[in-house]
Amino acid sequence: MTSSKAKKTKPAAAPERPSREEAEAAVRVLLRWAGDDPQREGLIDTPARVVRSYEEFFAGYLIDPRELLARTFSEVDGYDEMIVLKDIRFESYCEHHMVPIIGRAHVAYLPGHRVVGISKLARLVDAFAKRLQIQEKMTVQIADTLNDVLQPEGVGVILEAAHQCMSTRGVHKAGVTMVTSRMLGTFRTDPSTRREFLAIVGNPGVVSVANT
Repeated sequence: MTSSKAKKTKPAAAPERPSREEAEAAVRVLLRWAGDDPQREGLIDTPARVVRSYEEFFAGYLIDPRELLARTFSEVDGYDEMIVLKDIRFESYCEHHMVPIIGRAHVAYLPGHRVVGISKLARLVDAFAKRLQIQEKMTVQIADTLNDVLQPEGVGVILEAAHQCMSTRGVHKAGVTMVTSRMLGTFRTDPSTRREFLAIVGNPGVVSVANT
């Protein structure tokens, strides 16, 4: 007789992280593939430098974004207006070409009963930026995490960034900025709240709206 309960499947194990020595060896392979000699004087220490830089570039994988927002404050003397942190510079990396995405984020929320330290908003942006990314996904991740943890009346997130995968390769179009946004709660349902947010951050032209 077949049980009516579905069999539980074990979650896939995370891939084993290579050792530092393996990572440095991989860089040497890429240097040879590019046509150079990893043993020449100018490149002998390059593999170690690249691995150290990758530790910084991709530090977001070691950060739990939800934990960043865990400590909140309720003693705000009834403050219930919009909280906005704008022009948060970020550096991320295109998951298709592994080249930089450099831009700025504007993050806002309308508090319910609790607020979070403003530095945590900047750290939240970095936690998602310091990973292999596409800008649309990063916009959603920031907004949804802030909304899920703080449960405010609304959340607004706008990212403006230049993509070097577009300016240094492919179509070679420099000076192009991509703008993405995600509006949740009152930022989505109340036009006046959205207008206030856009006015505060300088009314950037939103060309890709991630509201799904």
